[in-house]
Amino acid sequence: MDSFLLSWQRAWTGIGAAGEGSALFAQLMAAYAEAQRHYHTQQHLGECLSAFDGARALAERPDEVELALWFHDAIYDIKGHDNEQRSADWARAALRAASVAADAAQRVYGLVMATRHTAVPTGRDEQLLVDIDLSILGAERARFDEYEQQIRREYAYVPGFLFRRKRRQILKGFLDRPAIYSTPHFHDRLEARARDNLRRATA
Repeated sequence: MDSFLLSWQRAWTGIGAAGEGSALFAQLMAAYAEAQRHYHTQQHLGECLSAFDGARALAERPDEVELALWFHDAIYDIKGHDNEQRSADWARAALRAASVAADAAQRVYGLVMATRHTAVPTGRDEQLLVDIDLSILGAERARFDEYEQQIRREYAYVPGFLFRRKRRQILKGFLDRPAIYSTPHFHDRLEARARDNLRRATA
């Protein structure tokens, strides 16, 4: 819990939010612990925050990126198609309620929306955030395989043949990109292993 709390307080204070945000912190931690989650959990949040710690210096506005990480999977309805939208809305509303400047709250909203992964990210902070969210693709083999099992458990209601077809489509979409990672920091460390993992998963 300590590393989560340190990250939260650093970002919350850094962006100029009023108060400690302790009730919101508790709400977010509870959200990432919901029963329907198997991958989009506190484990994933922790991995993202840890990756951010190693790349914080690359951010133009580090507090905004860190808060966007906190909110990027805040809403996770396994049958929902607007999770990122609802998460982004929550982030913007919560920050505005804490007297954060409108432009900063809007940028955090935009960063969360970038995690839909429907377009190649633009801008340094967006690229960094998306690379962090996708860093699981370049994880060590055992962790990547665990991730795939966790995703399958989240979508347990989908028949096997359909899940495999859809999953292959999604993973192949990343594999077909000229580069999976936009920042040299993540590209140099993870690109080759991500491609190996994805080739194996889509074979």
